Amino acid sequence: MAEGESDKNLRRRVQSIEVGFRVLRVLRMAEGPLPLREIAARAGMPPSKVHLYLVSFVREDMAYQDAKTGYYGLGTFAIQLGLAAIRQLDVVSVAADAMSELRDKTQCAVYLSLWGDRGPCIVAKADGALQGSFAVRLGYILPITGSATGLIFMANLPKAEIDRARQAEEAYQKFLGNNVKPNEKEIARQVENVRKNRYASSTGLVNPNFAAVAAPIYDYAGKLAATITVLGPLEFVRSQKEEELVKLMLAAADSVSQRMGA
Repeated sequence: MAEGESDKNLRRRVQSIEVGFRVLRVLRMAEGPLPLREIAARAGMPPSKVHLYLVSFVREDMAYQDAKTGYYGLGTFAIQLGLAAIRQLDVVSVAADAMSELRDKTQCAVYLSLWGDRGPCIVAKADGALQGSFAVRLGYILPITGSATGLIFMANLPKAEIDRARQAEEAYQKFLGNNVKPNEKEIARQVENVRKNRYASSTGLVNPNFAAVAAPIYDYAGKLAATITVLGPLEFVRSQKEEELVKLMLAAADSVSQRMGA
């Protein structure tokens, strides 16, 4: 094969990968499985061309097709790939021991969240004895203004970045029929308290029977690297228990931050 022909085939193969990723990005940003025509419209591609890519992605478990609706979503290999990438992030591995120790001391669930394009995302967890049947799900996107974890990010990230994620969150809530507007003055007060106290707490906002306390983890540049959160039964976390949890959690967050070079 001539050198020019080889280069031409290489460019063609790379271009094919790039086009395929347009389809995968649509699936990644979706709130759930989508029909073929919707995927094609969002990717700006003909449905017939998108279908060819989806057939290959389904075969390789990068995508799946719902047997009843025919809609497409991300497959098991895509999930495994994302989790593998997350595991390679330093803060996740560095925080693992501190999370387990915090779980053992509190008996509560402990989870670590990173900031994504749609808000705080749970990337690691240590299940606790006191969480009962309530499950903390990896990959779950937490509310920005309605969770202790979200408040930590709001207090530490640039406003423009927060605003973009909030717009996406509000659009999704509107799609679900929830048109309740958040109280901006109350949110501003909570964010200021986070900056002053270095932690955030929420009660029954994500689950009515649970309360959460969250703290920031910083990197060597003094920037927010992640948020660590303790989640426990409402009655257990109230009164002096919350003070005890805050002390333990801030100590854990500080130890991880120090290992990250903060």
